[in-house]
Amino acid sequence: MHTINIKEKFSLFSAYWDPKIVGELNGQQVKLAKLKGEFVWHKHDQEDELFMVIKGVLTIEFRDKTETISENEMIIVPRGVEHKPVANEETWVLLFEPATTRNTGNTKGTLTKENLDKI
Repeated sequence: MHTINIKEKFSLFSAYWDPKIVGELNGQQVKLAKLKGEFVWHKHDQEDELFMVIKGVLTIEFRDKTETISENEMIIVPRGVEHKPVANEETWVLLFEPATTRNTGNTKGTLTKENLDKI
């Protein structure tokens, strides 16, 4: 057990759309990611996904609406819901999701990360 300084962990990486694992509990992973630009449309058939914005603004597009998440706000995307995250400026997010969650869900492409680094 030890205290994790989120700001310090964000200083350890610069790549966008490349989540890093900072903790694990009960089959879940706590991840940090820096986002900028548009991600891909995808869904997670088996996993819910929590996005908490630490810095910046995250927009998540859904097929029927768009949600804007600001600093100190979070959103939970239920399993099976197609979505596309967008960050117009650099945005820092904390993700909380099952360890089985692939970042691009049912879509596989250049942004897919199969093995995440632990920091």
